Formats: sequence, structure tokens, C-alpha cells
Amino acid sequence: MQPRVDFISLGVRSVAASRAFYVDGLGWPVHREVPGDVVFIQVNHGLVLSLWDVRQMQADAGVTASGAVPCITLSHNLPGTEDVDRVMEEAAAAGAEIIAEPITQPWGGYSGYFADPDGFRWEVAYNPTWAVDDDGAVTV
Repeated sequence: MQPRVDFISLGVRSVAASRAFYVDGLGWPVHREVPGDVVFIQVNHGLVLSLWDVRQMQADAGVTASGAVPCITLSHNLPGTEDVDRVMEEAAAAGAEIIAEPITQPWGGYSGYFADPDGFRWEVAYNPTWAVDDDGAVTV
């Protein structure tokens, strides 16, 4: 198996509310959708974020609801601290809950966290030691 991720699927309580947040609020383009069931957003080369009705996702994956916010962080890395501040402001304007305002981190970067309508945590970060080359390989 190749080390690759093609889809990240989030089980959401309301596809309409999540669509409003990501598409209308953040301005992310819809790749495909089945209204009320799932919205697909291409977020990077070959990577799709799907916002899937949680009941359908749980049934398909054989998962029982826990009621707690899943412990997963999605990270959005940016080239500078001012970009982090701008994206955090955009997320707040779209209706995100700011979990942690951006601060300079002990590891040398700058990051903050927001939560989408279902509580999924997004880290918005600048890491001065992290880079992606033209081939998509990460260098640290």
C-alpha cells in the first residue's frame, strides 16, 4: 500500500450547515455533491474533503456514535504569520468558533485553532522549518 491519503471524510450533523460554513463562509469550491447527503471539496492535488451525513457515514463504516468531538486535527499551513491571522479572521467571519488565538509556539512556529460547526478542530499554522518542494515532498 502506498503512503497516500485521497479523501478525508468528516461525519457532520448537518450537511447544509457544513456546506454553508466551508463553501459559503470560507469560499471553498464544491467539486461534487449529493444535496443533503455529501459535499465533496477538492482541497489539494488529489485530496478531497468530504462532508458526509454522520448517520450515513456511521452506518457505512460500522461506527457507533460517541457524542464527543473526535480527536482529530486538520492543519492548514501557511507561508507567514500574517497569513495565519488573516485565515483565522476569515474562519471567524464564516462562523467558526475560535478555540485558541494564534500565538508564537515553543517549537518556533505560529498557530491557532478554530472549530467548524461540528467541532472539528483546524490548526492554522506557520512553521518556518516546514516546506513543500515542487514535487510535493515535505522537507523539514
